[in-house]
Amino acid sequence: MQRQSLIIDCDPGVDDAVGLLLAFGSSELDLLAVTTVAGNVSLERTTRNARILRQLAGRTNVPVFAGAQRPLRRPPGEAAEFHGAEGLGVLETFEPDLPVAEGTAAQAIIEAVMNRPEGAVALAIMGPMTNLALALRAEPRMAERLGPVVVMGGARSEGGNITASAEFNIWADPDAAAEVFASGCRVTVLGLDVTHQVRATQARIAAIAAQAGTCARTAASLLRFSQDVERRIVGWEWAPLHDPCTVAWLLKPEFFRAVPCRIEVETESDLTRGHTAVEFRVDPASARHHWVVEADADAVFALIAERLERLP
Repeated sequence: MQRQSLIIDCDPGVDDAVGLLLAFGSSELDLLAVTTVAGNVSLERTTRNARILRQLAGRTNVPVFAGAQRPLRRPPGEAAEFHGAEGLGVLETFEPDLPVAEGTAAQAIIEAVMNRPEGAVALAIMGPMTNLALALRAEPRMAERLGPVVVMGGARSEGGNITASAEFNIWADPDAAAEVFASGCRVTVLGLDVTHQVRATQARIAAIAAQAGTCARTAASLLRFSQDVERRIVGWEWAPLHDPCTVAWLLKPEFFRAVPCRIEVETESDLTRGHTAVEFRVDPASARHHWVVEADADAVFALIAERLERLP
């Protein structure tokens, strides 16, 4: 079996946590590293949370690198109201046994990509794109060497979830997102248009909770927390599952439908900061961006339940 080398760049975060557990339980992925960034909560918390999840999953072979503490040129903004003060809902946090790896997230991304064959390393980004933007600034050649970059972020038809037109991950560092999209990287984007189709219904959460092991119970607890928050703040019955869709796409792209496009990000307007302008009138043969428009939600949740069963 050909394993996909992968770096996960994230800001755990309740849904990031489920995405990490999905990746930890998937043997098709050669997980080279987890890199963290400030986003949903502070860098200190996102880095600790990634290490907690690594320990719960028994994947101590995967290094965790700390990344950017703030956006490229703006004050940091957080989303603790959707993730809990510590970022993991009601999960009891603790100081993990293993420390953070030496070096920065940007350095780790550069070394992994530049020391392997062209196209060999995929990158799944579940938070603001600050780390990748910094890596590309330091090593622009990396844009042509990266394998698929799969991003959770942006919105088109669904509108925003942090402002009227912006999704949180892009809004948090729009300048980084703009640089990544302009870099020449091949980027597949799962925005709110598709993640709002992937809802954590009671039956889907119950199927995950029915799996044996601490990781499955942890994931079910995180999803229930999101469900409660979405009902209280947004008024939705079932919470959308955002970040795990990046890993699901890498594992099973047939669960999704993507359309070639060109994506640009608004960086100058306070009113529409972080808006993703998605243009479908492009030449499919030369398009460097793809926008995911459909997902098989039942299949995605079945995949998550199956992979969590493999974990402790």
